[in-house]
Amino acid sequence: MTYKILKTDSTTSARAGILSLPHGDVETPIFMPVGTAGTVKAVHQHELIDEVQAQIILGNTYHLYLRPGTEVLQKAGGLHKFNHWDRPLLTDSGGYQVYSLSQQRKIKEEGVKFRSHIDGSIHHFTPEGVMDIQREIGADIIMAFDECTPYPCDEKYATRSMHMTHRWLDRCITRHKETQGLYGYPQILAPIVQGSTYPHLRKKSAEYISSTEMPINAIGGLSVGEPHEDLYAMTSLVCDILPADKPRYLMGVGTPENILECIALGIDMFDCVLPTRNARHGLLYTSRGIINIRNLKWKACFDAIDPESPSSTSREHTLAYLRHLVISGEALGAMIASLQNLSFYLSLVRQARQHILDGTFASWKSSIQPIISKRYE
Repeated sequence: MTYKILKTDSTTSARAGILSLPHGDVETPIFMPVGTAGTVKAVHQHELIDEVQAQIILGNTYHLYLRPGTEVLQKAGGLHKFNHWDRPLLTDSGGYQVYSLSQQRKIKEEGVKFRSHIDGSIHHFTPEGVMDIQREIGADIIMAFDECTPYPCDEKYATRSMHMTHRWLDRCITRHKETQGLYGYPQILAPIVQGSTYPHLRKKSAEYISSTEMPINAIGGLSVGEPHEDLYAMTSLVCDILPADKPRYLMGVGTPENILECIALGIDMFDCVLPTRNARHGLLYTSRGIINIRNLKWKACFDAIDPESPSSTSREHTLAYLRHLVISGEALGAMIASLQNLSFYLSLVRQARQHILDGTFASWKSSIQPIISKRYE
C-alpha cells in the first residue's frame, strides 16, 4: 500500500490524496458503500461502477463468516471473485456487530462468544481467528478486532475496554505477520482507536495506535449516539495525534454534513449504512436537500429525482414515479433510491476533493452545507 497526499487545504485540515491498493487506486477523501453480506443492498456491481462511481466497498467479517461461510469464499477464490468486484475491498472485523449483539454475546480477554442472529448457534471470535477469517475473505484492507463501546459509557468500562482493544491489536498484528494473503496479494491491517468520548482515553489510544506504525489507521466507537459536538471533538483530537502521512478512516460516519465536517478535520475515508438504509425507507439525499419521498407533496411532482445527480437513473426518473414505487412496495423503488443516495454521497466527496485541490474547500463547504442539510418534509 502507498498513500500520497497531493494537497492539504490552507485553512482546514482537509487533504486530497491517492491510496494505492492491490486492486487499484482510491482517490481520497472517499466514501465506501457498505456491502455487509458481500453486496451493497439493492445495487448491482456494474451500477456501483457506472452510476455511483464507487472506488472501494466494504464487507463485514461477522456476516460473511456466518453466511455463506469462509469455506465457500475460499473455494470461489475470495470475495472479489465471489461477488465479481475487481476493485478494492475493506472488511470490518465484526467488532461493531459484537457490540450490537449485547444480549447475545459474552466478552472475555481471549475473545468473544456470541450467538448467531440467524439460527442461534454459538460461535467464538478471537483476534487470531478474525485475522484468519479476513485472510479467507481476501479484502485489500482488513481491520483489527476491537470492542466498540456504547454511548453513554462508564469511564471505568471505557478504560478497561480500550486497554483490551490494544491487547487484542497486539495479537492481531502478531497473527497478521505470521500469515500471508491467500490469493496472491498482500492485505493491509488497520488498527482502531477507541476510548468512547473521554479525551484522555482517546489521546492515549491514538498514541498507542500510532506507535504500532501500521500503514493505515482507523477511528472507531463514534457515531453510536453521541452528540455531533462530541463526534467532532474526538475526531479532531485523534487526527492531531495520528500520523499525518497515513490514511485516516472514520468508521460508521455518517450524514453528509458529518462527512464534510470530518473531512475538514483531516479524515480521508468513511463508510456508513445511512444512504442505503434510508433509501429503503424513502429518505433521499439530493443536491436540493433531504426529501421524504413518501410525502404526498411528491405524488404529482414530475421533476427529475435529482437533475444534478451523476446517476442517469436519477436524472431520467421523476419524483412522482419514485414515490409511486416506494408507496407500492416495489423493489425498484429501493433500487432507484439507493442509487440516488450513493451517487450523492460519492459526488459529495469527489467535489470536496476537487475543491481541496483547487484551494477553495472552506468557502465551498460553507456554501453547500445549508443546502444539503435542508429538509423537505
